[in-house]
Amino acid sequence: MSNFVKKLTGNWQDVVCLILGLWLIVSPWALGFTGIESAMWNAVVLGIVIVVMTLMELIEFHDWEEWTDMVIGGWLAISPWVLGFTAEAGGSRLATGNFLIVGLAVLVMAGWSLVGHRGDAHA
Repeated sequence: MSNFVKKLTGNWQDVVCLILGLWLIVSPWALGFTGIESAMWNAVVLGIVIVVMTLMELIEFHDWEEWTDMVIGGWLAISPWVLGFTAEAGGSRLATGNFLIVGLAVLVMAGWSLVGHRGDAHA
């Protein structure tokens, strides 16, 4: 168990991604966009994927997990426009902002974690 705690404290970017994934799962109810099915399912499913991927990264790191999180982050940031639930399309301004902010944060945190792990490997 102490190895897991060490990983948690050493990989703070992964912990942030874990929190972002958990937030994403509850955000449709917290921000009130459960009535927009594409936004709700996008948040819940990808939030679960982020949580699972992050837990896998904390157990044993693999580059592909961070790359997958970066792709998910990129998707989250553009998904309101692709799926058509932006405020301009009759959707929710809160949902759009949520996906944009969380998506960019996941993208940055996963990239930062990947660079950090690669730096550790060379040390």
